[in-house]
Amino acid sequence: MAAWISWNLKSKSSFVVYLKNLVAADLLVTFIIPLMAANWLPGSPQGLHVFNCQFGNVFFYLCMYVSVVLMGVISLDRFFKIVQPGGKLLGQTAVFGKVVSAVVWVAMLGIITIPTMILTNEKPNRNQSTNDTAGLCMAMKNDLGKQYHRGVSIFCNWIFFVVLVVTGLCYTCIAKRVIESYRNSGSKNLKGKRKIKARVFVVLAVFLVCFGPYHITRILYVQKQMENKLSCHWALLKVAKSVTLWLATTNVCLDPLIYILLCKAFREKLYEFKIFGRCSSTSTQENTEDTYL
Repeated sequence: MAAWISWNLKSKSSFVVYLKNLVAADLLVTFIIPLMAANWLPGSPQGLHVFNCQFGNVFFYLCMYVSVVLMGVISLDRFFKIVQPGGKLLGQTAVFGKVVSAVVWVAMLGIITIPTMILTNEKPNRNQSTNDTAGLCMAMKNDLGKQYHRGVSIFCNWIFFVVLVVTGLCYTCIAKRVIESYRNSGSKNLKGKRKIKARVFVVLAVFLVCFGPYHITRILYVQKQMENKLSCHWALLKVAKSVTLWLATTNVCLDPLIYILLCKAFREKLYEFKIFGRCSSTSTQENTEDTYL
């Protein structure tokens, strides 16, 4: 439904362009999740594991980090809208949004996806256990592939933490500006203030809940993955990585909060479907909120 609504939205601003690309990444993840989940089925064929190691998992991480970067870009877009709410900066045009989105996809494809697929080309041992997906994937990499995997993991972790800092700073500034505007206007609408705070911090909340635990775990996981030696610590890390990776996939379920709370056009399309009941007339207060958010 989110994909259909975003497809029918007119790309009049950079924000709508970023939203559409975020929806596209979520949709791809939705298609990949069943393939990844099939790895856990008892007696799943080694061919499926090999396919996921070389293609499925790689595209999953592509979509994950495209989403991470786009969330950071959306935060900057909202920040620039606060800086010059009455006009349009270069960064707020649809053309600029399309260029940035294309650069993000191409860069992630060139850094994460294509090289990883090329370097995951070794034939696994037929006796390799399919219960150890991580071990099987590492066995399909040559020495260069293993080193590249480690480098990409470090690079992706840096992406996460840089975007986390950018997102936190942007929404802190936005919240400060919005609260100041309320104080200057003399408004005592507590419900409206809570609503604004929810809209301001929804991106940061989704970002932290979905991606925070995974990237903290991954710092320790990658080093042990390179060693791939049996130990209780390694076994616990594999479980932690699986759980936090599942948590990262819930981004697909939580992203619609961003679409609904931050995009007025998306909400209006949703009201047309009468999902949330009849569309009430937009109040002056909501117009003020959308000016900022």
